[in-house]
Amino acid sequence: MTKASTAFPAHSTDSTPPAPGLAAGLPSAAPSDTGCPPVAAKSAGPDGLVGEWRELLARHAAVSCALEKDLQREHHIGLSEFETLDRLVDASCDSYRMSDLAQDIHLSQSALSRTVARLERDGLVDRTLCTEDRRAIYVCLTDKGRAVHTAAAPTHREVLERTLH
Repeated sequence: MTKASTAFPAHSTDSTPPAPGLAAGLPSAAPSDTGCPPVAAKSAGPDGLVGEWRELLARHAAVSCALEKDLQREHHIGLSEFETLDRLVDASCDSYRMSDLAQDIHLSQSALSRTVARLERDGLVDRTLCTEDRRAIYVCLTDKGRAVHTAAAPTHREVLERTLH
């Protein structure tokens, strides 16, 4: 059930042009109407690796902010809630072990617990105990959760298209 993580290209000193996506073609700033932090241009300083790291952080912040803002405005869910629903939809059985889910969406156990509590309160997921290991908790997608995800997915994809391309 664990999904493969996306790897970023390693820093290289060769003259090969960077691959499309995060490493190349970044705008010098995020659109001014987003209310999100601008994406800085690459640093030409002596420590290019630090500049690349800062660029990655700025890009992540800008995309996350735009996603949070649009998902909240249009669907009344935050980015963490959407990512949780998205992983549950991707799971073949519509359920996920909490510890695996926390690792896969890069949230602490406590942050995921709060996210799942909000989703459960809104009827989008259910929590169940594992019958074999009563310490393990599974998060299960409800029909309402699937409907909210279906409605929010186009917004999520549109923001990614707008901010990453």
